[in-house]
Amino acid sequence: MQLSRIHHVAYRCNDAKQTVEFYQHYLNMDFQLAIAEDKVPSTQAPDPYMHVFLDAGCGNVLAFFELPNSPQMGRDGNTPEWVQHIAFEVPSMDDLLAAKAKLEADDIKVLGPTDHGIFQSIYFFDPNGHRIELATNTQTPEMMAELKRVAPAMLEEWAQTKKAPKHADWLHNGKGFPGAKA
Repeated sequence: MQLSRIHHVAYRCNDAKQTVEFYQHYLNMDFQLAIAEDKVPSTQAPDPYMHVFLDAGCGNVLAFFELPNSPQMGRDGNTPEWVQHIAFEVPSMDDLLAAKAKLEADDIKVLGPTDHGIFQSIYFFDPNGHRIELATNTQTPEMMAELKRVAPAMLEEWAQTKKAPKHADWLHNGKGFPGAKA
């Protein structure tokens, strides 16, 4: 079997209309379609819902469910809020900074830009409490090749020690990529 792409990723929302408007306004996502049912097709459980789909670019679809008869949504209290997030790519640092300015102009708290060595990003929360990341790539093909090369060794070391492996310290140590020309 070969996967061709992610068909859609679905999250829960508090208010489908408010969610669609947020993603349209701040991330320029096109509202593609809505599906509403009084029972769940896969289980036949009587549970009305609104399922909305937004175009996240390049064939990627972000979807949300509003579930009015379910208890108020929460988050996993055992997982730090920075872990679970939706990351979207923007073309340039100028686009990233423009998005930050637009969000902050509407009093949405934004963290960053944060330098991850191979990309820069900002973070904020949507109206449902989902953490959103906007990122712009800054890596070179050589950097990505090196990260791919060391990935198996890093994963193996992590599995054994549960401590951060040092195979890619060049990302944040200020010394730069080891293969870079001076």
